[in-house]
Amino acid sequence: MDDLEKAILLVYEPGAADPTFRAQAMAFCDHAKADLSALLRLCLDRLHRSSLVPVHFWCLQALHDAVRLRYSSIPPADLPILRSALLSLASDRPLPAASPPFLRNKLAQTLAALIRLEYPSLWPDPFLRILPCLPSADPSSIDMFARLLIALDDDLLSLDYPRSFAEAADATRVKDAMRQQCVPQIVRHWFDVVSLYHSSDTFLVAAALDTMRRYVTWIDIALVANDAFVPLLFELILAPDSIEQLRAAAVGCVLAILQKRMDPRQKVALLRSLPVSLVFADPNLVIKVPYLVTGYAAEVLECCKKLGLTDIDSSSPVELLEEALPSVFYVMQESEEVELGNVVEFLSVYVTTMRTPSQKQAVYLGHILEFIRVQICYDPAYRNNLDIPDKIGREEEDQMGERRKDLLVLFCSICRLAPDVTQHFIQNLLIRALSSSEASVEEVEATFTLFHRLGETVNEEAMRTGSGLLRELVQILLSSQFPCLSHRMVALIYLETVMRFMKFVQDNPQYIPYVLAAFLDQRGIHHPNLNVSRRAGYLFMRAVKLMKSKFVPYLDMILRGLQDTITQFTTSDWCSKNFECSGSEDGSQIFEAIGLLIGMEDVSPEKQSDYVAAFLRPLCQKLNEVLLDSKAQGLEESSGKVLTLQQIIMALNALSKGFNARLATSICPAIGIMFKQALSGVLEILTAFPNIKTLRNKITSFIHRMVDILGGSIFPCLPVVLKQLLMESEPKDMVDFLVLVNQLISKFSTSVESILEEIFPAVASRLIVILSKDAFPSGPGCNTEEVRELQELQRILYTFLHLMANHNLSSVFLAPNCRGYLDALMQLLLLAACSHKDVLLRKLCVQIFMKLIKDWCTNCNVDDKVPGFRSFIIEKFATDCCLYSVLDKSFEFHDANTLLLFGEIVLAQKVMYEKLGSDFIIHFVSKGLQAAHCPHELTEQYYQKLQANDIKALKSFYQLLVENLRQQQNGSLVFR
Repeated sequence: MDDLEKAILLVYEPGAADPTFRAQAMAFCDHAKADLSALLRLCLDRLHRSSLVPVHFWCLQALHDAVRLRYSSIPPADLPILRSALLSLASDRPLPAASPPFLRNKLAQTLAALIRLEYPSLWPDPFLRILPCLPSADPSSIDMFARLLIALDDDLLSLDYPRSFAEAADATRVKDAMRQQCVPQIVRHWFDVVSLYHSSDTFLVAAALDTMRRYVTWIDIALVANDAFVPLLFELILAPDSIEQLRAAAVGCVLAILQKRMDPRQKVALLRSLPVSLVFADPNLVIKVPYLVTGYAAEVLECCKKLGLTDIDSSSPVELLEEALPSVFYVMQESEEVELGNVVEFLSVYVTTMRTPSQKQAVYLGHILEFIRVQICYDPAYRNNLDIPDKIGREEEDQMGERRKDLLVLFCSICRLAPDVTQHFIQNLLIRALSSSEASVEEVEATFTLFHRLGETVNEEAMRTGSGLLRELVQILLSSQFPCLSHRMVALIYLETVMRFMKFVQDNPQYIPYVLAAFLDQRGIHHPNLNVSRRAGYLFMRAVKLMKSKFVPYLDMILRGLQDTITQFTTSDWCSKNFECSGSEDGSQIFEAIGLLIGMEDVSPEKQSDYVAAFLRPLCQKLNEVLLDSKAQGLEESSGKVLTLQQIIMALNALSKGFNARLATSICPAIGIMFKQALSGVLEILTAFPNIKTLRNKITSFIHRMVDILGGSIFPCLPVVLKQLLMESEPKDMVDFLVLVNQLISKFSTSVESILEEIFPAVASRLIVILSKDAFPSGPGCNTEEVRELQELQRILYTFLHLMANHNLSSVFLAPNCRGYLDALMQLLLLAACSHKDVLLRKLCVQIFMKLIKDWCTNCNVDDKVPGFRSFIIEKFATDCCLYSVLDKSFEFHDANTLLLFGEIVLAQKVMYEKLGSDFIIHFVSKGLQAAHCPHELTEQYYQKLQANDIKALKSFYQLLVENLRQQQNGSLVFR
């Protein structure tokens, strides 16, 4: 063993040496690679003389790197030596039979790399020198040739990997040369190997078939799809005693032949020539070769798509497909090897080829429907995890949701194609579920899932009339007591299915009692599982919204059925666990449904009053109990008492959604009085615990509802409400507060003037500080939650000011306790009107200024309501907003919203001219247009347009004027 071999051993055995010695060994080996000519001779010598596997691998790796990375530096005189030596190692003087596979693979990769660079121009005969040696060669040489072909395919020829343009060009060159020179000999070699070794050397035959499978895609198909090769391949497939490895390899070759791209007519002829029917005749064999069955069927189906039902050689490809389909369905049912996605894709394409299914096709559709049903069933092992969902159950539910997507799309396609077949299938499933004492949770859940999806595909007319079997199916659904409904998954999809067919019930009211029973008994709202009960309440509310007028005759029955649920709602002590598990379905939807029904005009006012009292009284009693207890013992935001109060307030809010102001104040004032009493109790919570934000949010939402249904009678409560809500000054709290105030302004207009005068100073003082000029940082990382909250607050503020101005409440700004904030607010408005990023918000601000000009300015300066406002408008708003802001290149006339803003700016100039007269026009021309170097003739035209009454003409001219000034300044003048 010389120094190089010792160094190589140290490199490949890192744990056996000191790191310092190993580093020296690596440096020594690298130094040996410096001289390419010497390296080639060194490696070829060691490959023949050394017996050490690490040395062999190092030499082959060095040669591979030299060819791939340093080929241009190899001395030309050394290349013939390299070619000859590599060919010798691959054929007549091969590596020892005991050499590990990775050495053989590395040799194959090295030879393949050299062929890629030199074949055929510089090295025309590598294959011609190897092939003649193979018939008499030993198995190791045959194995080496197979590895060479595989390496060439992996590294260059295969289209299964992304290739660069240069690689694609090299692959084309090599393929073309091989086709002309040696492909027939290679194919003959494959045939010989399979014929000679199929009973003695399984690995060698499998390797030969693997190379054949790879090369079929680009060689002449006639070389392999012929009377010699096809029987040989099918002999390996059909023989009962055939080794599975060889059968699988033969199947791979047949699939490659099947999938060869060609004219569809030629493809049909090829498919018909293959003895695949012999495979279909043996169910045991079908299960062993599922990919051959599905691959053959997929190719036939593709031909059907391209050729349709036209005859080819007096036979249609449809006949070939129908011959294959029974085996395809058998594979789908019995084999676990075939990927579900491939099967679903095949079936989807098959279904799309049908127009009006024949009787035989209807049978096939039934098989597909059964396949879908089986595939969407949950694994019984997860039954308990799904009933009371834990992490495992939720993961299984998510995975099944993904698994079902394409399957259910396929199901819906069949529903639309053959509704009778699908409905009959669902009918059988329902009957099976009802008649079998052994029906499982998983099977029943799958049945309802398919029934639910069937409902998605039924058009409105068919749903209304119950065409086909629909009427019978819905009757079975509603009137039967199905097994397994105690399980969460089954109960949920059952209720969703009932809801899906509510439009049928809408036109067939005789089924209403069945629907109500389903929602109100143990299948729905009284289900022991909280998730199911809550979902049932939500779906019942949706059903009520859809059919409330038809539910009114059953109102007493409904309320009796819900009485114990309401009692339980008001007597339960809530904890975070049962609150969180319900999500958005918090139980209050039942109260919304009740309110919607009670609020119907068909119910007499006396009954309405009694019903409301029956539901409001226990809610208010519970609220007072918890409130008294909380006052005595204190209240923490995370406590169960807070959750209980939240639930009660949400229930009150939901109940109120069935009533409007006319009903609660005119038709049945007693209802309004009761809700006002409920509001008083809720406001006590706000007064006692103003800092618990979750309660504040729920209370604020309830107040919004009370504003809608109590009308002006809510006024005595407003001072307390607004005072408490103003105690918090965080941006989000101020947004909620202003939204409520905006509602009051929109509903009551000038009636809230005195209230606004009281709260305006507090609102203005806080917002002026919060929304200062530097409140909105810009640049990367500035789009934070805090900044977004400030932006929302700014938007709501300007909406608030706009509502005040347009509801004749501008006098509030001038009240003695409010006037001190006017200047700062005007500055904020001006800044937003000139430069805010939100163009529609800028429009809002311009409209505010226009309204204030109309309210506060007169044609006579001495009569103005607000001293200094006229000067502010003329000197600031007119020039900064109406001229300089539109001259800025960021003002984009091609944008629709910007054009709306521009129209308001032009209208504002007209208003200023009418209200401010010559003071406005003189300053606007001298300090605005002339400062912007506007030509005198354009200024004169502007004045003429402004005097006329054609606002449209003024807008068009002013846009031309602005564009003219922009061009004149050439974008270089920075205004202001």
